[in-house]
Amino acid sequence: MAESAWPGEQLIAAAQRGDVDSIAALVSGSHPNVQRFARSLCASPEDAEDAAQEALIILYRKIGMLRASGALASWMFRIVRNECLRRARTRLRNDSAPLRDDGAPLWQDASVASAEESVLRRLEADRVAAAVAALPADQRRVLIMRDVQGYSGRMVADALGLSTAAMKSRLHRARSAVQRALLAAPEPTPGGNRCPQR
Repeated sequence: MAESAWPGEQLIAAAQRGDVDSIAALVSGSHPNVQRFARSLCASPEDAEDAAQEALIILYRKIGMLRASGALASWMFRIVRNECLRRARTRLRNDSAPLRDDGAPLWQDASVASAEESVLRRLEADRVAAAVAALPADQRRVLIMRDVQGYSGRMVADALGLSTAAMKSRLHRARSAVQRALLAAPEPTPGGNRCPQR
């Protein structure tokens, strides 16, 4: 599973100092994880590939903006999430209304319903990503490694220098905090319209 590990802090620090070989190694070493994020967040495989490439370009150009070398995974997660959302919004803006054979708008077509469902899924993914981003860094790292990257509990604990019990405790707190945030936030609606309350 070595190919899924994020680059180490020494490599990140060297890349931040502008070492060209370190920057290239950092981008290459981050690629599998960035691709995994994109596949889980984007609406289509094409968008996922484009979002991953864009995120790696941003990493290459702006590595100096990363404040803490331990925050690389969460920084890249936010970049990929934002790029997937940007692509989804662009696609929705560019899609024209479906038409019948006679050229008239087809208002009640299944594709319209599925487009709305797709938007709601993306809005929901944005809510989840925002809740994860709001976690304290120690909880966010555990949650991302365990639930997003799919590492085993033992691997997460070992990578972060924690006991298995401490890792499980952080993971439980992180999951609970995300669940509370999602329950407290309003349900997503396309266009922000809400039904009037009676």
